[in-house]
Amino acid sequence: MWCSRATSSRYLPVGPYGSTGFFMPIGKSDQEVLVVEYVDSKLKERTARLSVISNTVLVVLKLVVGFYTGAVSIISEAAHSAVDLLAAVIAFYAVRVADQPPDGNHAYGHGKVENLSGAIEAVLIIVAAVWIVYEAGTKITSTYTPEYLEYGIAIMILSIVLNYFVSNRLHKVAKKTGSHALEADALHLQADIWTSAGVLIGLVIIKITGLAWLDPVIAILVAGVVFKAGYGMTKKSLYELTDISLPPEEEQLIVDVINSHTEVISFHQLRTRRSGSRRLIDMHVILYKEMHLNEAHSVCDQIEAEIKEKLEFCDVVIHIEPCDHHKEMGICPKKKRE
Repeated sequence: MWCSRATSSRYLPVGPYGSTGFFMPIGKSDQEVLVVEYVDSKLKERTARLSVISNTVLVVLKLVVGFYTGAVSIISEAAHSAVDLLAAVIAFYAVRVADQPPDGNHAYGHGKVENLSGAIEAVLIIVAAVWIVYEAGTKITSTYTPEYLEYGIAIMILSIVLNYFVSNRLHKVAKKTGSHALEADALHLQADIWTSAGVLIGLVIIKITGLAWLDPVIAILVAGVVFKAGYGMTKKSLYELTDISLPPEEEQLIVDVINSHTEVISFHQLRTRRSGSRRLIDMHVILYKEMHLNEAHSVCDQIEAEIKEKLEFCDVVIHIEPCDHHKEMGICPKKKRE
């Protein structure tokens, strides 16, 4: 017997795991969930659009100043910001697609689009790091000395300030909505803050000492930071695309919720994974064989509600089994009377 109630989706699947491919509208009691999800979707779109605008401004300014001064470290920062811009555009469209409701071909929704966008963004970061190293390598043996470094210093300060506020906003919204795409975008900009700070310090030193060879060296150090961020994001994205289980601490929260219900004799086959901002959870619970269907369904609802309260953005499917279904349990225990 199945007790299924997708606590955070717009439609309820008919049958276990939504295998029939048909959907029915949610009940009136869940209308507030729809409103919250609609607000979260619009919030994610607005935040992603903010990132696109800020990165566009920084790319243009860094390119102009970089070519004007001839500083490869500034040009490398422009390349880094260009990758951030492309990542922001990908994130913007990813959150729009990922928030579409489930359909006949996507019973679990479109959340994986966010995971895929995170993987693409990570690859772009690594490509940018390789390009920066290549450009810096061609400048190491050059005798050219960057000029008008005060402009580069000014643009680095502007970049740090702007990225600080935008990345904080992205991180806050990503945490609130569980958006993987916005989280990846926030990590991009946080890495940009550190690289911009490194370039800023280097430009100040070059301005004071005239040591032009520091320019390509700083660019290579920037590439190292960028590559590290890209590698970490690639690993995380691939884990989620291959349906890795939720973190142990989150699974323990689920176990604690199940064990807190005295109506549940035992449980098994707890399976978890993530799809975009959603956590997909299913399990088998063993209940007293004399329990009425209404009571069993009520237990399911309570378990699902408590899991969602602790983890949020969850789709939970529970398969109910009577205790005498498992012969290895021996004699089925009697239900305790209240």
